[in-house]
Amino acid sequence: MKHWIAAMTLSIASVVSLTASASTENDRWESIEQQANGQTVYFNAWGGNQEINAYLRWANRELQRDYGVTLKHVKVADIAETVNRLLAEKTAGKDSGGSVDMVWINGENFKSMKENDLLYGPFVSTLPNWQIVDKSLPVEEDFTEPTDGLEAPWGVGQLVFIHDKRTLANPPRSFAELLSLAQANPGRVSYPKPPQFHGTSFLKAALLELTDSPEALYLPVDEVDFNAVTAPLWRYLDQLHQVAWREGSQFPSSSAETLQLLDDGEFLVAIAFNPNAAKAAVASGKLAPSARAFAFDQGALSNIHFMAIPYNANAKAGAMVAINFLMSEKAQLRKADTQVWGDPPVVKLSDTAEVSRFNTQPEPHPSWQTALEAAWLKRYGQ
Repeated sequence: MKHWIAAMTLSIASVVSLTASASTENDRWESIEQQANGQTVYFNAWGGNQEINAYLRWANRELQRDYGVTLKHVKVADIAETVNRLLAEKTAGKDSGGSVDMVWINGENFKSMKENDLLYGPFVSTLPNWQIVDKSLPVEEDFTEPTDGLEAPWGVGQLVFIHDKRTLANPPRSFAELLSLAQANPGRVSYPKPPQFHGTSFLKAALLELTDSPEALYLPVDEVDFNAVTAPLWRYLDQLHQVAWREGSQFPSSSAETLQLLDDGEFLVAIAFNPNAAKAAVASGKLAPSARAFAFDQGALSNIHFMAIPYNANAKAGAMVAINFLMSEKAQLRKADTQVWGDPPVVKLSDTAEVSRFNTQPEPHPSWQTALEAAWLKRYGQ
C-alpha cells in the first residue's frame, strides 16, 4: 500500500510539474504576443515571384488583424545582399535597432550568418507551431549544417524540370538524356546563369549525377580534390553549351524566364525549385494546361527553406509571432495551394491540397555553392 501511495504521489507530482511547465510556456508566449502588438517587422525575402509577394501581402493582413503585427516585405534579389548589410551593421557596432527583423534564408547564407554570429536565438522551440512540424523532413539541418534552433522551417524546395506534353511527350530522365535532347534539338535547352539560384542548383544536381565521387559533395570543398571531382561536369557543360540556347553565349536570367521561353515554344524544358511549380503556373495562366513537372530518376535536389531573425533585430517579438503564424496549419495550407503559391508544407496537415513531392536528393555541403559558382564564372561567364 505504501509503495502504491508513493507511486501515486510521484505520478501526481510529475503531472503537476508538466502542467506548471506548460503553463509557464503559455505565459511566456502570451508575453511575446503582447510585446509584438504594434510592432512592424521588416522581412527581407526574395521578391521575384508575384505569387509569393501576394501571399506575403495576405499574411500581413492576417497578422495585422489577429496580432497587431505589420509584416513589411522588403524585396531583395539575393539574400546575400542582406547578409552583407548585417555584417556592415555589426562592424559599425549597431547591435540593436537593426534594419532587418526577419530573413528568408538557407544554405550558404545561413552558414555565413551563423559563423558571423548574426542570428538571434535559439528561438525555434519557443514557437507553439514547432510542435506540428513534420520532423521526418530534414528541418534541423540546412545544407548539412545543423540549424541549432536558429532558423525555423517554412517550406520544401525541390529542383524540378517542366515540359509541355504537346511538344515533348517523353521528357529526359537524367542529365545524360538532357544532353541527348539538346543535341537532337539545338537551341532549345539551357539553364539560368549562375550564380542565380536555379542555375547553381542545376550545377550541383548535374555534378551529383556525373561525378565518380558524389560522396565528396557532402564534405567541405577544401577537403577534397575539387578539380578531379568536378572534371566530368565541365566536360558535360562544354558539350551542352555547343547546342544550347544561343550556343551558350547567353543564359536565361531566371527560372521565370525559362518558363516564359517554354510557353513561347522556344524551350523544350524549363526549370524551377518547387515540385508544384507547373501546377501553379498553369493555375496562373503562365503555362498551358498540358505543362507537367518532372524530376530525374536520381531524385530531385531538395532542401528546406527557413526563416530567421537577425541578432540585432528591432522587432524580435513581432518576428517570432510572424514566423509562428507562417508555420501555422492555416498559413501552410494556403501556401501549399497551387492557386496561391504551391510551396509544399513543412507541417503535418489534415488536408494537403494538391501538394506533391518527388524522391529527394540531399543538398551538398554549402561550401560547394560558392566554389562551383566561381569555377563556372571563370570558365563561361561573360
